[in-house]
Amino acid sequence: MNTAPYLDLHREFSSEIEAEIEAILDGLGPSADSVRGVVTGLLRHQQMKYPLSVLPLIVHGVETGDPGPAVPLSAVHVLWWTSACYLDDLSDGHGAHTPAGLTPHEALLAAVVTGHVLSLRAIGSRRIPEPVRGALTEEVLGCGITAAQGQLGDMRADAGDASRNSVVTAYRGKSGAPFGMITAMAAILAGAEAGRTDLWREFGSVFGVLWQMFNDQEDIVSERNEDLLNGTVTYLFACALEDAAPDARHRLLDLREAARTSAASRSALAGLLLAPAVLDRHENGIHHFRDEAHRILGELGGDECHLSVLRQLVDQTSRPLLRPASAPG
Repeated sequence: MNTAPYLDLHREFSSEIEAEIEAILDGLGPSADSVRGVVTGLLRHQQMKYPLSVLPLIVHGVETGDPGPAVPLSAVHVLWWTSACYLDDLSDGHGAHTPAGLTPHEALLAAVVTGHVLSLRAIGSRRIPEPVRGALTEEVLGCGITAAQGQLGDMRADAGDASRNSVVTAYRGKSGAPFGMITAMAAILAGAEAGRTDLWREFGSVFGVLWQMFNDQEDIVSERNEDLLNGTVTYLFACALEDAAPDARHRLLDLREAARTSAASRSALAGLLLAPAVLDRHENGIHHFRDEAHRILGELGGDECHLSVLRQLVDQTSRPLLRPASAPG
């Protein structure tokens, strides 16, 4: 993912995105120095490995040929995901490191302000025409509810009832909704009619599922294994569980619970998840959503230069990263 064309776009616009966020913080005024300080600390702490803040730029480029006007929406993306990723770490119970200089309660307050107050303040940018601000605000508010619903579904999931469909439903909420929000916002800002905006929202939702699957794989490849530590019901876990024989099913569920505290159980569970038949089912799921994303882009059409970047981003996100446990590497 480190030689992707979308990174060129990020290099071109990163300083503008940072300036937009700085302007939002400056706009809080001198009476909000403490708020500015804790938010700055969280932003510095919660750096994004992959700068998908360019996604609204690409969508706006597809619609108009010019990505630049969507810079304020890139700021929305950064603010929303900075908050969401930190809150997700807290809900998981593992790996939520408090930003330097902040107490846990200050960091929590910073996350709430960053994702759910400053995201809305970003829509007030002078670069966003006043007539579309109401529609953009509705996208942010609607996303907040849908994403929370998906996150709650993830947190409350009964592993014994997990299926690929139930996991995708949760993914469409907690990851698909924010990506759908930002792609729809870019379409609205570009002046797209309602039908195209709906298609962009659906593309974002599908891309969000793909991105969640990519993150799930990277968690294993990097050996962080946070999903195993947290007992997260991932799509990969559902691929193993859904078609398992009764004895194998009980073993998967037992190992999932034991993996929270046992390295040996995590290793054993990882071995079962990396069985060739399980990986085949997992890759089939990835390919299904990849093909759906390309289908939607084909229906949308638009500026070919920016469409090409988006197609490549879909393909790079859809690369299978996992290998069978018995294979070298």
